[in-house]
Amino acid sequence: MTIKVVMERTVNPENKEQLLGLLTKLREKAIHQQGYISGETLSSLENQETHLVISTWNTLQDWRAWENNQDRRVLVAMIDNLLVAPAKIQVFMPSASSISWHDLPEGV
Repeated sequence: MTIKVVMERTVNPENKEQLLGLLTKLREKAIHQQGYISGETLSSLENQETHLVISTWNTLQDWRAWENNQDRRVLVAMIDNLLVAPAKIQVFMPSASSISWHDLPEGV
């Protein structure tokens, strides 16, 4: 079952371009990871220092493998140094109403 990972980051205004560059490098590496489907980066209209990254993965295990990847950890450490507060990361799965019957585990 696919999952979506939502990461919210707020950066110091003077570091915005550097953050966006690092996010691009992170995505360039992620696209080669097993289970990566897609990703997008959004900037808030209300607070231009806040950025949302949403990535879609085949499984939670695929995301966890990428989350623990050493290349990712190095880039995330660089990103974290630009932020005004720790990143907020949440993992989501489709709600029951959007899951097709063939996606349900046996016995449900």
